[in-house]
Amino acid sequence: MKKFAIKNIKLALVGVALLGFTSACEVTELVPANLIPDSEAFSTGARIESAVLGVYESAQRGFYANAVQRGYPFGAANVEQGDMRGEDMYNDQAFYEITYNNSYSPVSANNVGMWISLYRMINRLNIILENLDVAVTNGVLTTDEGNAYKGEMLFLRALAHHELLIHFARPYSDNPSSLGIPYRTFGIDDVTKVPDGEAVQRGTVSEDYAQLLQDLDAAEGFLPEGGAFRANKGAAIALKSRVKLHMEDWPGVLAEYTKLASKYAITANPATPFRGGTSTDNIFSFVNSAEANPGVNGALPAMYGNPNNGARGLVKISPIIWRADFWDPADTRRSLLTSQSTTGIFTSKYQDAVTYTDPNVILRFAEVVLNAAEANARTGKMMEAVDLLNSVRSRALPASVPMYTVEGLGDGTLQAILNERRIELLAEGRRWPDIHRLSGEGLMSGIPMKATTRSITNISFYQGGVIPMDHSLEYSSHLFVWPIPLTEIQTNISAPIEQNPGY
Repeated sequence: MKKFAIKNIKLALVGVALLGFTSACEVTELVPANLIPDSEAFSTGARIESAVLGVYESAQRGFYANAVQRGYPFGAANVEQGDMRGEDMYNDQAFYEITYNNSYSPVSANNVGMWISLYRMINRLNIILENLDVAVTNGVLTTDEGNAYKGEMLFLRALAHHELLIHFARPYSDNPSSLGIPYRTFGIDDVTKVPDGEAVQRGTVSEDYAQLLQDLDAAEGFLPEGGAFRANKGAAIALKSRVKLHMEDWPGVLAEYTKLASKYAITANPATPFRGGTSTDNIFSFVNSAEANPGVNGALPAMYGNPNNGARGLVKISPIIWRADFWDPADTRRSLLTSQSTTGIFTSKYQDAVTYTDPNVILRFAEVVLNAAEANARTGKMMEAVDLLNSVRSRALPASVPMYTVEGLGDGTLQAILNERRIELLAEGRRWPDIHRLSGEGLMSGIPMKATTRSITNISFYQGGVIPMDHSLEYSSHLFVWPIPLTEIQTNISAPIEQNPGY
């Protein structure tokens, strides 16, 4: 009997399709389900719900080096990779050293793991998308139920492909005609379909971004309003805001912000979005629980947390950002969202180092607001830009610290917004996407100097003195974008895709 799940099909093309969950209203209540024959997989609403939740599970802890519970691609790996490619979080161990010091290759585990786990996730959701209309026709789902599931899968497909684009392709802001990534819009659930999958080549960056927006526009239309732990209409809009920022579509960024401005709000307490993952600021997160999480080798609180609190403490805040002159010493994000040990300063955005229940917060309204602030600044609307910037910054500062003004910032408004992004989104994996797009535009020259790996050994580096520096990378270097995994090229017999230049 042919199974809905796939085994031994080309590595980067496939995902375990229905190794998901039995039905329940929350991911955290679920247990793994048995594989289901494809003739029955979409025969009941409960099984379809199980399949959909299986996609969330594949995003939450995925598959890495023949093991689960390592946080790929969205359990923690997207945050850690995004931070380790930048200068504001510091690598203190071997786990992400190849990312931190730019020593990856077509066979190095971190970048290969991201590629494989993202495409596995994409394959699972594409199989579901192809079966939803049949389920509606057969009366298994109502039209509204089918559309809501379509919206979830299209949102997650766009999220996954954008993650691939910012790591494996040059930015849109440089040359939209440069090589993108294979944008996969159909599923492979049988060996006979592998050649069709192999035939999907790398489109241009422009073509990939057009498909991103097509998926997200459709998702916005299909999705209902909802909570932060499932894809919802607000999540599709917020992701479009992010995507359009990378495209330098400033009016588009502002249009998406306007849709959300009356539905979400920045929290007065900067810590609130990270204490359970539900607040007016939270738009979309991947949920974790004591029963289902990326584990000690992949969960954010384990990897990022203070070892004094039982965490592994592999990643800490860099003294570079801690000592930056634009981060006011009175900022409450220093006290509410960090903790110190003798070895350094750690984020406390993620706190449960025992059962790893902290969600991975993917989209927050604070990011959408800063996107809009930048778009206003880019289009000469400085008053609007500064007002939005202050709405994020000033809620973390005492009244004694004056708000920014247009006159006071002058030509530095855009830089102030970019600096605020580094503070507000610290330890959320957003530094690399900004380096990526800003380097493509020419506002940055590539990856800045970082604190030398394994050199920041005590708290004194945060208090003064010389910070050992290394690991910068020019934008012109071939290492600025990750290589396509060797396995992807070697296992594609009929139509191998093109490797990134220089590898």
